[in-house]
Amino acid sequence: MCGIAGEVVTGRSDRPDLDAVERMTRTMWSRGPDGAGHWSEGRVALGHRRLSIIDLSDTGSQPMVDDDLGLAVAFNGCVYNYRELRAELSDRYRFTSTSDTEVVLKAYDRWGDRFVEHLVGMFAIALVDRRRDRVLLVRDRLGIKPLYVAEVAGRTRFASTLPALLAGGGVDTGLDPVGLHHYLTWHSIVPGERTVLRGVRKVPPATVRVLEPGRAPRDHVYWRPSYTRRPEHAGWTGQDWRDAVREALRTAVRRRTVSDVEVGVLLSGGLDSSLLVALLAEEGHRPSTFSIGFTDRDGVEGDEFTYSDAVAHKFGTDHHQLRVDDAELAPAVEQAVASMSEPLGTHDVTAFHLVCREVSRHVKVVQSGQGADEVFAGYRYHQPAAGAPRDRAAEVFRDAFHDHDDLAHVLAPEWLVPGDPSGELVARHLGAPGADTALDAVLRTDTHLLMPDDPVKRVDNMAMAWGVEARVPFLDQDLVELVAACPPELKSGQGGKSVLKDIGRELLPPEVVDRPKGYFPVPALTRLDGTVLDLLEGALRSPAARQRGVLRRDYVDALLADPNGRFTKAHGNELWHVGVLEMWLQRLGV
Repeated sequence: MCGIAGEVVTGRSDRPDLDAVERMTRTMWSRGPDGAGHWSEGRVALGHRRLSIIDLSDTGSQPMVDDDLGLAVAFNGCVYNYRELRAELSDRYRFTSTSDTEVVLKAYDRWGDRFVEHLVGMFAIALVDRRRDRVLLVRDRLGIKPLYVAEVAGRTRFASTLPALLAGGGVDTGLDPVGLHHYLTWHSIVPGERTVLRGVRKVPPATVRVLEPGRAPRDHVYWRPSYTRRPEHAGWTGQDWRDAVREALRTAVRRRTVSDVEVGVLLSGGLDSSLLVALLAEEGHRPSTFSIGFTDRDGVEGDEFTYSDAVAHKFGTDHHQLRVDDAELAPAVEQAVASMSEPLGTHDVTAFHLVCREVSRHVKVVQSGQGADEVFAGYRYHQPAAGAPRDRAAEVFRDAFHDHDDLAHVLAPEWLVPGDPSGELVARHLGAPGADTALDAVLRTDTHLLMPDDPVKRVDNMAMAWGVEARVPFLDQDLVELVAACPPELKSGQGGKSVLKDIGRELLPPEVVDRPKGYFPVPALTRLDGTVLDLLEGALRSPAARQRGVLRRDYVDALLADPNGRFTKAHGNELWHVGVLEMWLQRLGV
């Protein structure tokens, strides 16, 4: 829901650049096609693009200002428990709207900086405390909603997208060598605060950043679940865990039906999205569902319609099946790259872009199964982690996922950095206390460090490109906390996601549950040729790429000579990864 932007000036006597904030806001029109607003006072300016989901009237418009409380806010996301909070706060406050935005304002007045601990949902918030002359930048617990920041001539600018910050002007767009190292070694993921640009950073998930004149920004991490076994679960059986997870997931799905418009489901036909449909059906919902498929190629099937059709039929959904011809892919790739806040090298980004275009013709909100693999141990490399000693978590993770050793053959010498900053970052995360086993440590790293900058960012970018809000029940804070404490074998068993598979057998057609794990198939993007290959070659051989001089020319020539000959440890096509990066940089004029 929406896009936010703004500027905070460091000095008390200076004034924000209102034209820059207007440019940033205008750039994000697709995130909020239903309206726009601006507000400024003193050293702060806010901008907002609105996607109206809750309180469709003008009383829900933003930026929202409460003169009585001396507060203003620009808010992106959804607070799923806003009705419960509103009832709790009504003993002290009078409400003039039915929006969750107004609840955010009242909650801050009631609880101060700890207001965020009362919010259940996904959100990026810029809240101005006018009386105390302070600004809070807040991001939700799992980083579902993005929040980018840049320092520009003594001003802190922020926005929901990186391109919006660039539209404001003055941002250092030089490449960050460490961010580039992250991108190339973690398969297009740039985790933590960095991006591939020197001048743009991210507010980390689960963080409140306080901006006050005369003081350096202060960060407070307000949520850090423990990946350890808890005494209160000591006597639980496997059935107890299944019952608890099923109830927590049911609650997560129910929470994400809070809306004044219809809520659909992205139905791939896999276990995760199918469970969402089943649990919605238990709540009495027959949602619109959406599946996408592509042309079969080289023995690789391009769709999973057999499974999505079975689920749609069983639960009586209003099902929409989108078939995409290979001829549509090259222009779709260009459109998907144009919609990326940061370069995203997974081939299914284009599929999400296309299916969300179809979704936008029918509904404004969808639930999606993103996050289940990270939370419930669904990836291949989780299996070796399940059997590894605790002190070998970093080694297992690196062997399965991390590509550092070949960078000297990929990057021009001046872009190489000392050591292995990507491996060191993840090793620190894996080695931190609060995770009992190697698998606990790996799942924590997946969920809290890497995931916000891959699957979560992927679905947010592509959905919001079409004015669609994507909600992710598997990343419900209470569900994540519960499953973090779950015994690892109940996650890694049965080839991964054991407890989910047991729940699925109670609810779903058996063929949906008991089949090998699949990935969103886009055969024409995993085996590159034709117009898509021409697109990548044009970007990598362009004068802009040569002038940038980041990649070794012999490496690029070798990739283009054998477009499907080099794959990463995570089975990604190397040509696709570097080609998307170059296309993105050229799209932004970097």
